[in-house]
Parts: sequence; structure tokens; C-alpha cells
Amino acid sequence: MEEVRIGLFIDYENLAIGAREDLSIAFDFGPIADALAERGRVVVRRAYADWARFEPDRRMLTDNHVELIEIPQRRGMVRKNAADIKMAVDAIELAFERDYVTTFVICTGDSDFSPLVHKLRELNKQVIGVGLKASTSKLLPPACDEFLFYENLEGVEIPQAKILKRGGGEEGSEARESQVKDLKSLDGTISRTLSGLLRSGDNDVRSSQLKRALLRKDSTFSESDYGFRSFGELMRNLSDREVIHLEESERQGDPAVSFPADGRGEGKAFDLLREVVASSTDSGPVPLSGLKDDMRKADSSFSEKRFGYNGFLQFVKAANAKGIVQMDFEEETGAYSVSIPG
Repeated sequence: MEEVRIGLFIDYENLAIGAREDLSIAFDFGPIADALAERGRVVVRRAYADWARFEPDRRMLTDNHVELIEIPQRRGMVRKNAADIKMAVDAIELAFERDYVTTFVICTGDSDFSPLVHKLRELNKQVIGVGLKASTSKLLPPACDEFLFYENLEGVEIPQAKILKRGGGEEGSEARESQVKDLKSLDGTISRTLSGLLRSGDNDVRSSQLKRALLRKDSTFSESDYGFRSFGELMRNLSDREVIHLEESERQGDPAVSFPADGRGEGKAFDLLREVVASSTDSGPVPLSGLKDDMRKADSSFSEKRFGYNGFLQFVKAANAKGIVQMDFEEETGAYSVSIPG
């Protein structure tokens, strides 16, 4: 496999001030260096700032072999814009002059760099963004192939008081509840993505391929947000819960991923569908419209997306194919109806 070569560009003011104001910590380059070492070989490291304002940080960066690009503040010149322009010009120049640099890491949360990201991707370069949650524009992460939030990187220590402030009170309770909901929705996200890959004709879907598809859908996706140390650990958890099936092959550490032979765990949902239809068929077949609402009245947690179906129609068609319900198209009404097979 060809080695990934990385060009790293740091909008230092954005990250340093963000770490100080949002996290109450001094910016440390180490966690970024470690995260990138797992992804490839960093051949270019540049940080842009008026270094007179960040004198204590110079030693930390030079010890990590980062080239410091000086953008001094001059009278009549907007320093921030000068740093942004210099960084963008250098990144594009590197893209044209060094074909072997396959991945660009842009460390900033500033949406002004979105055009740079788009241009690098046009040049067939992978782009990874790094920024802080509170100071990152919502426009930037979707533009990148992958986006890493600095505070989520291994080695970033956030003061306990800051964590308690974020997680305390009524807002903290809502945040924790949201995390639990996200964990519950993970099964559906994985199932829908795997289902899409299989429909596209990829009969042999690998774990690494599934991870890339998840990042294309959401560049901020990270298994660590769900409490897993690696994507492989997440895959094993899903396999243990019979959401997916893993099959090891000659590509060690990159197993083939498929659905269990007996389905995606939707058996109980099919049973619920049959029960709801059966309880509503006194006067004949049940219109498909409104049937999903009836199922949610019976079970508020029901969602066909948890089992990899793109919509309720696809879910009912799957139940029809298994003979659990009977689905017919009514010419008079121009709509589907559902009944229990007679």
C-alpha cells in the first residue's frame, strides 16, 4: 500500500486562542502530531501567526519540527487576512509542486478556508480539518473529507471544572440524553450505510470501506464519540449485538462486513407491524398511509431506519417479501394497502 504523505498547515491564532478561551488550556501540538502519525507521514509542517504574540509557544512548535511562518502586524494591514492568504497560497503551491503530498491537514475553524478545501479536493487531494467545536464554523467540516475536533483527540486534557460546567445543570442533562440517543441511532446509521454499499453492487464490503463511507456522510464521525477506542472495536460490538456480521479474511484487521443471515434484527419490528395491521383489519386492508403513526403509537421507539431501511415503504415491502403481511396496490385510490395474508 502506498504511503500517505501529509502536508500540515496551522492557522495558529485560531487554535491557540480557541484552546485558551473555549477550553481554558494552553494549545499543545502533541495530540495533533500523534493523530496524524496514525494516518501517514507528515512531510510538511507549517504554522502561521504573528509570533511576537505567541512567544512562549515557539519552543513547543520548533521541538515538534514545525516551520514557523511569520506574519507580522503592520500598520494599515489586516494581519489576520494576511495570514489566511499566505497559508492558502502556500497550500495551493505545495499541491501543484509536490505531487507526492496526497493529504492536506488544515488546522483552523475559520470558514474563510472553505474555498481552499474545495480547491484542494478538486486537485484530488484528501483534506482533513482540525478545529475546536466552539470556534469552528458549521460550513467547514462538511467541506472536508474528515474533520477532527481538537478536544476529542487523545492526549488533550480538559480541566475538570470545564467539564462539569459543560455537563452540569439542565443543559448538561439534555446533552447526556442526546448522547444516549446518538448511541441508539448508531445502529441505524451503520445499517443504512452498509445497505447502500451492498445495493451499489459491492458484495464484498470491508470495514475500512464502511468507515470511509461514514466519513463521506459525516466528516466529523468518530467512534470515540460513542465510547470506542477504535473502529474495529465498534465493529465487534455491532457484531456481538447481531447488527452486522463480520468475516475475517486474508486482509488482516479489515474484515468483510455484511448483515446476519437471519436479518438485521428487525424481527420484533416485523412482529409489531403484523400486530398493528391485525388489530386494524376489521373493515378490510389498512391503508399504508398512517400505518407508521399507528406503529409509533404502539411503540414510540420504532424507526425503520434502525434496521437499514431508507423509508417505511421499503420496510413494509421487506415484510411483504417474507410473507409477514400482504401488500397490494389499490388502483381506485392509487395507494398501497396492507393486510394479513389469508
